[in-house]
Amino acid sequence: MKKICFVATIPAAVNSFLKGHIRASAQRWSVSIVSHPDGAELLSDLAALFVPIRIERKVSPWQDLCACVQLMMLFRRERFDLLHSIMPKSGLLTMLAGCLSGIPGRMHTFTGQVWANKQGWQRMALKMCDKLIVSFATHILVDSRSQLDFLVSEGVLKHGEGKVIGYGSICGVDPDRFYPDAQIKSMVRRELNINHNATVLLFLGRLNRDKGMLDLAAAFAEIARHKPDTVLLLVGAEEDVPFMRIQEICGAGRDQLRRVGFTPHPERYMATADIFCLPSYREGFGQVIIEAAASGVPTVASRIYGITDAVEDGLTGLLFPPGNITELTKALLALIEDQALRHKMGLAARQRILERFSGENITREQVVLYEEILARP
Repeated sequence: MKKICFVATIPAAVNSFLKGHIRASAQRWSVSIVSHPDGAELLSDLAALFVPIRIERKVSPWQDLCACVQLMMLFRRERFDLLHSIMPKSGLLTMLAGCLSGIPGRMHTFTGQVWANKQGWQRMALKMCDKLIVSFATHILVDSRSQLDFLVSEGVLKHGEGKVIGYGSICGVDPDRFYPDAQIKSMVRRELNINHNATVLLFLGRLNRDKGMLDLAAAFAEIARHKPDTVLLLVGAEEDVPFMRIQEICGAGRDQLRRVGFTPHPERYMATADIFCLPSYREGFGQVIIEAAASGVPTVASRIYGITDAVEDGLTGLLFPPGNITELTKALLALIEDQALRHKMGLAARQRILERFSGENITREQVVLYEEILARP
């Protein structure tokens, strides 16, 4: 039986992006998963062998060397036929260890570039890491067409290198999991003490600067002064922007904030929202946007590569120049004040998801690609 190994820095990424591919693959081949031991319980329902290896997200030379050696030992022992990695650090270590171990199929999926909005030596160093991933890999996937164009323009990929599955997205959306649900909407609003008639703005993701959290806080401070019946719901783990800092920026509007930590059930909060907001400075695609869209929720987001694949401006949401707090505020107010427009965009957003971003279809195409690679001598 052919053997596939999926590698990601953290189990939460596997849970969010690879579960469908792993389940489908496990019906045909022997499957293993390599990831950090913390959070492994998220993957307990998968028919795959879990191998804990501590791959740190931040630069940690000694730990990175140890992880690379552990990966090489595992790959040489198990002799996998195909490796598939996601996330920058795990991608670099997996592709390097796989190349040195003689694994014939080495696939990495780019889901965004951490260097896209950096300058100087940091940009050069991080960009070089992506170039090394490409040089060590045999197959490169990119989760959006605009991101593929960006990588080619930056010289990370050559013309003809890299492949986008379908219209984009690493895994698509399950429309039976993400859908408009009035019962869940009422339940979650009661749990969070949100009035049934309030307009809920939702951000779901890591609370950090690159996601535009400080911009969103500044925009909401202005909105809250004029719209006391509007609530900003933040769902996700804290990183370099503490929730306390967001409260400080919102000032008198802090009472209109609601906070939930990391959740394995994002569909509950998507169903609760009226408007989804992602004022990010860099995204590979914007998976959360199409999850919101499947839930019938329009999006306000920054006009950057990746997001332009997930949002059809003026039809399924509104785009604004990244970092422009005035335009962000205007776009949010346009949807807050026009319920009919929100409803129209929400319907169009879900229809677009059903036509283009079905998770079942994307997994099917991904598995066909695995089959093609595994069938080669």
